[in-house]
Parts: sequence; C-alpha cells; structure tokens
Amino acid sequence: MAGNIARRPNGKWRARYRDETGQERTRHFDRRVDAQFWLDQVTTSVVTGTYADPRAGQITFAAFYGAWSARQIWAPGTVVAMSLAARSVPFSDKPMRQIRRSDVEVWIKSMDAAGLAPGTIKTRYVNVRSVFRAAVRDRVIGMDPTDTVRLPRRRRADAAMSIPTPEEVGLLMAVAEEQARTFIALCAFAGLRLGESAAVQLTDVNFVRKTLNVSRQVQRVTGGAIDVRAPKYGSERIVHLADGLIDLLAQHVADIGTVGDEQWLFGEDDEPPHQNTVGYWWRKALQAAGLSGIKLHDLRHFYASGLIAAGCDVVTVQRSLGHAKATTTLNTYAHLWPTAEDRTRAAAQSIMEVSLGDRTGVESL
Repeated sequence: MAGNIARRPNGKWRARYRDETGQERTRHFDRRVDAQFWLDQVTTSVVTGTYADPRAGQITFAAFYGAWSARQIWAPGTVVAMSLAARSVPFSDKPMRQIRRSDVEVWIKSMDAAGLAPGTIKTRYVNVRSVFRAAVRDRVIGMDPTDTVRLPRRRRADAAMSIPTPEEVGLLMAVAEEQARTFIALCAFAGLRLGESAAVQLTDVNFVRKTLNVSRQVQRVTGGAIDVRAPKYGSERIVHLADGLIDLLAQHVADIGTVGDEQWLFGEDDEPPHQNTVGYWWRKALQAAGLSGIKLHDLRHFYASGLIAAGCDVVTVQRSLGHAKATTTLNTYAHLWPTAEDRTRAAAQSIMEVSLGDRTGVESL
C-alpha cells in the first residue's frame, strides 16, 4: 500500500493512500503528526489483515445480513434459525463499523435476563457471529466484535443429560399405539433422530443383512410444509439393527403397511409424518405410561448409553449416531465411558474371581 502526506495551501495536512482496489482514500488533519498516525494505523491494518473499507462499514447490520444471507445455501431449518438470531439483536439498524463488543455483551445479557436457556443463547450467538465473520472476510469491518464474548455457563453434560431407564422405555413401547411404537423403537434401539425416523422408507431396511440405511431426513418448513432432504452433514450412515428391531419392523410392515409410492414406514396422505404429528404420538404415549419430563431425543441418549455400557469404542458410537466428528461424540457422552479407576476396579475384581473361584472371602494371614 502506497501512502503519502502533503501540506495543503490552507495549512491542513493531507494523508492519502490507495486501497487494494486502487481507490484513493484521503483524510485531512491540522497536525502532521496526526496525519502520520492515521496513515500508520491504516498500514498496520493492511499488514495484519484487519483492513476494512471505511465506506463499506457504513452498511447496517440488518442490510448486510439481508444481502449476505441471500447468497447462502442453507437448509430451511437453518434459514429459520439464522433469521431468528438476526432479528433478536438490538443493533440491527447500527452501521457495522460502529458495533462494539459492548453492544454484543448487552445483547447476551438481555437474553439471559429474559430467561433464555444457555444453549439457546449460544445458538443465537454462534449464528450472529457467523454474520460478523463474513463481514470481516468481505473487508466490511476489520475486527469481529463477537470474538471471545463470555456466554452464560451451560450445565455439565452429565448433569444436563436425561437418559430414560430401560423400564421406562419398555413401558412406553408397551402403551404406545402401533405406529408410534415402531417409531419409538427406531429412536431407542437404532439412535435415529426424529427427522431421520420420519424419513425411513421400506427400501432403507435390509431385512437379510439386518441394517438400516439412513440417507434422508424430514424437516419442518415455515408454513407447516414438509421438506425431505439429506441428513445433517456427516450423518448418512448404515445402522446395524438388533434381531428384535428387525422383527418389529417386519411386523409393522405386515400389519400397517407403508405410505405412498415412496413406501414411507410412517405418515399419511402419501407423505411422511410432520414433526407436530410425531410430537402428538409422543405426548400420548407419555400420558398413557404416566411419565413426564422425557423428550423423544432422550431415546437417542438411551441408545448411546447402551452402546457405551456394552463396551463400544468412540468411533463405533460416532458412526452409529451419525456424528461428523468423534469429538462431538466425546463432548456429548464422555461422562458415560468408564474411567481408568472403573477399569482398574473391574480388572481387580476379575483377578479375584479367577483366583478365588467360588470362595467369598480370604483367610486372614
């Protein structure tokens, strides 16, 4: 970047430079030292990669988000979530270059004061942060004001996670209506998400190999429509099914049949079930079982905990659940794996059993 300082006939000092597009930028100062300081700041921002077009930063947050979001390739659910987050900020009409870290902190504090869950606050924060990061990449702003902002503490995974007991799952299976029973089974004994279970077709089930191909999901779209698309990134997978689940699926097909030309396992009027329909099935089953406080997604945790208890390693659980990364599995379920102390204790018990056989005690020495 070339820049220079010159004195004008009126006594002012003019500092100027040309940006990366060749556009000349100038500012006038009463003192040469101030002109030099400004030019040094601009040069530093160019060298460090934080330079931003001063005029571009005049665009408001709302206007930048509108133009940027229109270029993004998002699933319908992402469109809804991003729009909700963008509308929730109190600085939507403020120029991007004027938004400070303090503005973001005030926004976070207001959501916490309104009683929003820490997970909800984090989701909105991450979505809004992606807007500012896009602005940095486009040289609209030089720095991201959301960087390192502190968020409300979330509960530890072991404290926040709710895992139904086998007895509760068995009771739900016993009282649920026939179609809902099979749906619940896919969540509890195959670890499918709600949208993945809703999108299962007959051809996805290989009754000979006892596998299920998870290759699509049903998403809710604004206005009540149903959108069928590929599952979350990294979630396409083959799930190995228990003999009992294969039998249950076969009985479901024999007794209820399939829906539409696509042979959906669940649904009506040639379409897979809407999320609201599944929610109705679940609430009705909970009421019949006399249970409360259990979410349908908790059945996925139930499945994961069963795999871990059976000795499955991280990669096996990751692939079964359709996590894109093993770190996601560990961050979610690390507290369920036995610790070194647990393994030591179990190994010592095994040594004792082998050594003592049926003896229940050891003679005092």
